[in-house]
Amino acid sequence: MRTNDGHGEVEPTNAPRDLRERLLEYAVRIIKVVESMPRTMAGRRVADELLRSGTCVGAHYEEARGAESRVDFVHKLQVGLKELRESNYWLRLTSRAWLLAPRRLTAIIDESNQLQAMLSKAVATTKGMAKEKTANEKGGGS
Repeated sequence: MRTNDGHGEVEPTNAPRDLRERLLEYAVRIIKVVESMPRTMAGRRVADELLRSGTCVGAHYEEARGAESRVDFVHKLQVGLKELRESNYWLRLTSRAWLLAPRRLTAIIDESNQLQAMLSKAVATTKGMAKEKTANEKGGGS
């Protein structure tokens, strides 16, 4: 158990982190990576792209949570997934080009891969549910 910010609230240390929290933490980690990038031409260019793509994933997820329809939900998740894939590319490039030491990026690249799997699963599941609903409506209307 631990207390939160000295307010006396207690939460278990093994509380599951939901996707919202993981995406927010991912954005924070991206900011920290970007802040430590070299101030070279390549470092600045890669940092700009990584900052843009890596911090908007959570925003797209938040938009998806307020979607007006299942189609809108899937679309917003897919845009977030696209940005997540792009940020993963910039992280791998940062590592491969030694803009930062690869060992510093291993954990965030792994988290990026896990988040991609989670968002991909959410998209596939939601699309599958939509197809089932459409099939049931067609079958029930005969």
